[in-house]
Parts: sequence; C-alpha cells; structure tokens
Amino acid sequence: MTNPDAAPFWKRKTLQDMSREEWESLCDGCGKCCLHKLQYEDSDEVYYTNVGCRLLDLATCRCKQYETRQRHVPDCVSLRPDQLLQLNWLPSTCAYRLLARGRDLPAWHPLVTGDANSVHAAGQSIRGRAVPERKARFLDHHIVSWPE
Repeated sequence: MTNPDAAPFWKRKTLQDMSREEWESLCDGCGKCCLHKLQYEDSDEVYYTNVGCRLLDLATCRCKQYETRQRHVPDCVSLRPDQLLQLNWLPSTCAYRLLARGRDLPAWHPLVTGDANSVHAAGQSIRGRAVPERKARFLDHHIVSWPE
C-alpha cells in the first residue's frame, strides 16, 4: 500500500494550500512569462516576443529584482491561485498553469529532476534565445512561436 504522504507536495496539495516556499518552487525558471507579449484587441490572441523584461537576467532566466519587481515594473503580475485559469498568456509548460488544470509537472521540471538546470538542458527556457528590452525597438518585429 502506497503512503499518500510520500507523494510530492504538488500531487497532494492544492495550489491554495501550498506554503509560500512550495508555491515559489513551482517556478521552473524558464523565463517565458517575463518575455514581452502582444495581445491584439480584435482577436484577443497573445503573441510572444523574444524580448525580455528589463529586470530579466537572460543568462539565469530569473528576475534580478524579484522581491521588489513591481516597484520597478508596475504591470508585472504576481501570480495567485485564483487567477491562473484566466491568464491566457502563461506558457503551456508553466507549472502553475498545468497544476491549475489538473495536470502534472513535465519530466524536465527541476522539482521532478532535482536539478535546477534541467529546464535549460531540455531547451525549455529562454536562455540563448531572448534579447534585452533595451535592444528591441519594435516589439512586433520580435514575435516568436517557440515559447509555446
């Protein structure tokens, strides 16, 4: 008989019941959510660009000012469990989005592998693919399909 307490926390807890540490650890460090996106009003479609937020470290794929990011980038979104299903711009590989939809983490996710670099090794991060905000003049010239 399997001990249910032996299952990883993301399989036995709801997103609402996770501790702050557990919640934060769900982020795989891909950096895709920190890419600028374009949403056209007439179609409501979201288009990813390869342009990183000015706070995104393109080498580590992490925010350089995570704790104070909204002070520097006021429209940066702080994810909450109750809003995940409405955020159509989260990448399909996002752990928050997957778990909110009742799916499991991908095999390359750092919580599954125990290796923080597995997201990069699997080619699931923005590392080596994004450009800094200061080098992009027109976002519509930087639309890409690879984040999905």
